[in-house]
Amino acid sequence: MSKLILIVEDEHDLVQNLEYNLRREGFEAISAATGHQALARLKERPLPDLLLLDLMLPDLSGYEVCRRVRADQTTRHIPVLMLTARGEEHERVQGFESGADDYVVKPFNVRELMLRVRAVLRRTESAEEEPRPGEVIFGRLKVDLPGVRVWVDEEPVSLTALEFRLLETLFSRRGRAQSREVLLSDVWDIQADVMTRTVDTHIKRLREKLGPCGAYIETLRGIGYRFCATPPEQG
Repeated sequence: MSKLILIVEDEHDLVQNLEYNLRREGFEAISAATGHQALARLKERPLPDLLLLDLMLPDLSGYEVCRRVRADQTTRHIPVLMLTARGEEHERVQGFESGADDYVVKPFNVRELMLRVRAVLRRTESAEEEPRPGEVIFGRLKVDLPGVRVWVDEEPVSLTALEFRLLETLFSRRGRAQSREVLLSDVWDIQADVMTRTVDTHIKRLREKLGPCGAYIETLRGIGYRFCATPPEQG
């Protein structure tokens, strides 16, 4: 079944171009010209599999739309790829802080954008037909790294692609301190010389989703974070 992409963009010519190229790549495409239209569409079914979200909309900013998508239990799992004419580092940081999974600066090469769309979708897909090898049980947490799946007390947890990448990075380095700068570089591919709350914001969201297993991610004051080496309940 074709993946459904929601384009949130007010430039009519660009929307037509994106729709044409997405359909040529085998996707279904729908569009919304404002943030409010996009949020209204997200109350309908079927839900889109990915949002292509412009930053500069005539009503709400793309940041605000993304924050609302992430705050809603029914849409928080949908990956968001931001499209914007703003390419400054702090703009990218703000985009990731609002919950974006990827960030593409205008003008962009359409072929590259299609590859980025496929890459984001690949990171969010879970193979539900057959279990894959590679499941690791850690206390009350079970992680299937190849299958991009997570369970807490055998209940599945819905993570965005970026949240899973953050969990995977911390989990694979259990017992080792990770500074915010290292996480920004390895998870977000951002080289930042200034302090940012990007990591803290996503750690907070990840802990909330992991529920009782959120405590497995330890805060190291003045340093960053560490995934505990041993589940606390086994200590």
